[in-house]
Amino acid sequence: MHSVEKQLEIIRRGTVEIVPEEELVAKLKRSNATGKPLTIKLGLDPTAPDIHLGHTVVLQKMRQFQELGHQVIIILGDFTARIGDPTGKSETRKQLTEEQVLANARTYERQIFKILDPSRTKLVFNSQWLAPLNFAQVIELAAKYTVARMLEREDFSKRYRENLPISVHEFFYPLMQGYDSVALEADVELGGTDQKFNLLMGRTLQREYGQEPQIALMMPIIEGLDGVQKMSKSLGNYIGIDESPREMYGKTMSLPDELMIRYFELVTSVSLEEIRSIEQGLKDGDLHPRDIKMRLAREIVVFYHNQEAALAAEEEFKRIFQQHELPDEIPVFTVTLALMEEGRVWLPKLLQLSGLASSTSEARRLLQQGAVKVDGEKFDDPGANLLVKDGMIIRAGKRKFVKLVV
Repeated sequence: MHSVEKQLEIIRRGTVEIVPEEELVAKLKRSNATGKPLTIKLGLDPTAPDIHLGHTVVLQKMRQFQELGHQVIIILGDFTARIGDPTGKSETRKQLTEEQVLANARTYERQIFKILDPSRTKLVFNSQWLAPLNFAQVIELAAKYTVARMLEREDFSKRYRENLPISVHEFFYPLMQGYDSVALEADVELGGTDQKFNLLMGRTLQREYGQEPQIALMMPIIEGLDGVQKMSKSLGNYIGIDESPREMYGKTMSLPDELMIRYFELVTSVSLEEIRSIEQGLKDGDLHPRDIKMRLAREIVVFYHNQEAALAAEEEFKRIFQQHELPDEIPVFTVTLALMEEGRVWLPKLLQLSGLASSTSEARRLLQQGAVKVDGEKFDDPGANLLVKDGMIIRAGKRKFVKLVV
């Protein structure tokens, strides 16, 4: 077992806040003395089917706890997901059906084991202990916390001040998440910085139920590829962990230089010593940012795929972006006569139908941004009607290509 000092060094990596750290030290010392691992808890509500790199920041920390010999428990919040975490929301979330939650949970289960060791991970659903609670027990739970304290929470207080509706059931979300910690007798709970209220609720409820309170360990919310807003699928600034090696590599290479070290620290397993060496090399001008970003892209692709896939993605990236060549494999889209009028097709519609854009509105944005090329010629008019020719190559953005067949 690692020394307490070594464990703390690893646990502090990338961490924003540990509440309170002195209690964590005491728990680690006791764990070392007794040989009993700490119970480390992370709750994931399967409200969406896919995991991106932003979600993996806490999962990477869970992996580090695993490697230190502690018991990792992932709670798939099939019960809490039916309410939806109100954190950061300005309105009541739409409740998911049980079928939606379970379908998402199956996808989560497959994806989290790309990061965690399945043999050392306990996976549980919180409906196991929340569903059997009777109404008297729910009232007892609700009596442990006041409405005044609940309204101290930023999102609730903002909605209250602005006279926006707050449903009573939303108050139960932090109570249920806190009760998860009671049910598992958690020693440490992980979450993003936006989860602080919910994590501290676990400490409060554990005290109320006569348990030693857990440690709240908060990880940062990672910025997406735009370098400004948090990584989000809806904002399109994400790297999905199920994406192809080529897509992962290309997206990583679009990351702003100033975020490289942060990504190394939070989403790769490169040692802290090496990361500090890279950081110093960039600062001194001994290392080129492009080479370091390529190393970062390789690390990410290797982690979710393999070395061979990473090297192939890198070679293709070099061909397309450094040598201005076309990729080896370009998807083909057949343009039927029904789509054309006098041999022409409205370009935004063609971009959408061929999969280069998710909608005509996104296609218009790409055109206005000058991100669309047809046979190497830039098109920026959203009203353009393209004269279609067999074998045309359309490129949207940096990584998407399609070959037209008439």
